[in-house]
Order: sequence, then C-alpha cells, then structure tokens
Amino acid sequence: MTDSYEKILSDESYRIIGACMEVHRELGCGFLEAIYQEALEKEFIRRKIPYQKEVKISLVYKGEALEKYYYADFICYDEIVLELKAIGCFESVHIAQVVNYLNITDLYVGLLINFGQTSLQQKRIFNSSKNSYI
Repeated sequence: MTDSYEKILSDESYRIIGACMEVHRELGCGFLEAIYQEALEKEFIRRKIPYQKEVKISLVYKGEALEKYYYADFICYDEIVLELKAIGCFESVHIAQVVNYLNITDLYVGLLINFGQTSLQQKRIFNSSKNSYI
C-alpha cells in the first residue's frame, strides 16, 4: 500500500475509528452487533460525524437489478463504508465483503470494525479500482 492510499480520507477515517474506540471503551466486548451500531450512532451524533445508517444499496447482476439489497451498516461523510462486526476475529470473507461493498457503491474507503475482542480491531480497506483518486 502506498503513502498515497494512506492519505485518502485519513482524517475522516480516524474520527470514525475514534468514535468506535469510545463505544468499545464504554461497552467492552460481548454484545451483539446491533448494540454497538446503536451506541455508535449516538457517538456519531455527539462528535458531529455525518452518517447514514443502514443504507439500502441496489445490486445488479449482468445488467439486471436483483431483488435483494445490501444494507451498509453506515456510510459516513458520503464516502466511507463502515462495516461492523462482533466476532472472534476477522477472516478473509469479512475483508472480501467490504471490498465488494466498495465496488458496488463506487466509494474509496471501507472500514471494517470488530467489537468482539477485548481490544477493538479495525482495518482500512481501499477500492483499488479508484486509483484515479490518488
């Protein structure tokens, strides 16, 4: 990963991660994802982080709209997909999920956050097809 990628929406990403850290500090691990999502929404409001919750995103297969939708946990700053987990640890399938979400939303940055450990886990993922941004 290049330094150019690191700079993409870094301030916004760090603000989101800081809000997640505060939620994790207050609640710890062991709750369901929905609890962290609700608490994080309250923290976003406190910190004035612009967000949309459970954003409905259409999917297309070979030019044809699917009946099923993807619901992003959050889209922050209209540019960052935020996927929350409350699991033992990240697996490659979770990273692939965020990569797919970036591709279907055409956004630049995804954050994968895991509240399921004693320390908050986070991973920034970049949409490599958006290299014209850097």
